[in-house]
Amino acid sequence: MPDSFPTIVEATEEDAGKRLDQFLVSHLPDVSRARIQQLIAQELVVINNARAKAAQRLRGDETVKILGPTHREPLRAIAEDLPLDIVYEDDDLAVVNKPAGMMVHAGAGATDDDRNRGTLVNALLHHFQKLSGVGGDLRPGIVHRLDKETSGLILVAKNDLAHNKLAAQFSKREVRKTYLALVHGWPKHDRGTVNASISRDAARRTRMTTRRAGGREAVSHYTVVRRIESRFGRFSLLSVKIDTGRTHQIRVHLAFLGHPVVGDNLYGAPKLIAPERRKGSPVASGENPIQLERNFLHAAALEFTHPRAGAPLSFERPLPPELENFLLLLEQK
Repeated sequence: MPDSFPTIVEATEEDAGKRLDQFLVSHLPDVSRARIQQLIAQELVVINNARAKAAQRLRGDETVKILGPTHREPLRAIAEDLPLDIVYEDDDLAVVNKPAGMMVHAGAGATDDDRNRGTLVNALLHHFQKLSGVGGDLRPGIVHRLDKETSGLILVAKNDLAHNKLAAQFSKREVRKTYLALVHGWPKHDRGTVNASISRDAARRTRMTTRRAGGREAVSHYTVVRRIESRFGRFSLLSVKIDTGRTHQIRVHLAFLGHPVVGDNLYGAPKLIAPERRKGSPVASGENPIQLERNFLHAAALEFTHPRAGAPLSFERPLPPELENFLLLLEQK
């Protein structure tokens, strides 16, 4: 959106015959056509101080004003009847095994008819009806998150008391989370710690980076579970424990080590993994590259203290079938 209002755009002879919405899109490249149409629908665009319509054709001598930003109703999560793998539940909390491909909650810029569908929160609202309200209308019950393409265990609070006490455990680093990750290559050491701060990438806003000063502290510990020598190259299955929970933390830290998570194209993993030529052994005729449609990252174990009873709780879930099958494919001789 423009930084100041009213924003004035002058139409010229070259604009004669253009629809108003098309004209504004061409003159305001940082504003989407959908947003332009919202502005017009909310009567925030006028031509020569008269109300405008999206399909209105310009003569080429008008003054077009945008009076202010669009007004949006606050987004609320909506209940949806979606499959849900509930590992544990009681009156205070639930532990759910999230599949890859499911967003935990809708983004702040979502609308009711696109990104606010199919989320974990929507499924939770359908199954449990009541969740904690600490996270607001968009994130009820959500104490921590997993990336969309990460599967595994996530903890959900059913009431505000549980939410606040569980959040305090996360803040004090008392919750223990263990992930399984398959990465490209063989790390030099069998175990290690990455202590590199993380901030948003200035050039690509969908990425995080360790290369900017002033980022948030992030600490990850890895252990090599298995080293794999395959016809598609070398891979390592890692167990990763994190002290902090920054956005994309494990993915960023493993890419920082030079060993991106398999399937994680955002942080340098190849989309297609081609068979390698070995000395004296050419690639088999007709053998195709392989591809993993998601990130090979799974939240396998979760340990914490019950917020009301005070008893220790621990849960585990194995790799989902698509990841197990990918490992089998790599290990075929």
